[in-house]
Amino acid sequence: MNSTNTASALPTIKLSDGNEIPMIAYGLGTANFKKGGRTDYEENAFNYTLTAIKSGFNHLDGASSYGNEEELGAAIRASGVPREKLYVVTKLNGWKKQNFQVAFDTSLKKLGLDYVDLYLIHAPFFAEKPKDLQEAWAVLEAIKESGRAKSIGVSNFIQEHIETLLATAKIPPAINQIEYHPYLQHGNLIEYHRKNNMALSAYAPLTAIIRARPGPVDALYRNLAKKYVVTEGDIALRWCIDQNIVAITTSSSEERLRGYMTNLWSFKLTSEEIEGIAMMGKQKHFRASQNQWIAEGDWR
Repeated sequence: MNSTNTASALPTIKLSDGNEIPMIAYGLGTANFKKGGRTDYEENAFNYTLTAIKSGFNHLDGASSYGNEEELGAAIRASGVPREKLYVVTKLNGWKKQNFQVAFDTSLKKLGLDYVDLYLIHAPFFAEKPKDLQEAWAVLEAIKESGRAKSIGVSNFIQEHIETLLATAKIPPAINQIEYHPYLQHGNLIEYHRKNNMALSAYAPLTAIIRARPGPVDALYRNLAKKYVVTEGDIALRWCIDQNIVAITTSSSEERLRGYMTNLWSFKLTSEEIEGIAMMGKQKHFRASQNQWIAEGDWR
């Protein structure tokens, strides 16, 4: 991880394709997500994203399924920040079969951009057979080769899905975005990625604080926040970052977003603290999303 610690030059990790990705991202899911297939323009999504950019976030994590690519693009234009200074992510809907090339073209049009920095298959659940995943990945490879996505990757994939892609892939996935926090550590999946030189990004990293209390990491988070004079949210995000995992968070609070930009680079967890959180977290299992697609008790 690079040692830079300013909002304009956030720490990054290098992906297998040589491109770099900032270690902290503002996510447009959760509060910004349009439910029920809404297509109206959501002013709040625009405002929150613009606030995030002005607060120092240069990594913006969107998706077609969030329904707010138009608002993301508008916030980018309104920010005045040069496009090359931002890292923009969007995702292919991974829950339904579709024309994948058309889906990507539609995303770029809604964003009002010529390219994205990272394009992901949002989930593997559309696939009825291995060939479905492989064909979708071939489309992403062609998109990368066209220059309209600098990097390509996946999301919500486990080892068997990745191995299916690798069986025919010309370009391996650069990254896998997964739900990751102390209560969902995915068994051997993290080590599998490291062995295969595939980066990881974590969505819902604050789950242990926001959605799964009370729990075994509560006291440890509290004590570490006191030790480092930061918030428990900072501890949760830093736990990911110090494992070289990109952390994706969101908030409508400018104060909280600016706090992340200040606090996250003011300290590092020790290896003992990282392991302590991991060990305590294994005492409880909690999955915040994709429960309708993943069997209860499957913690991969």
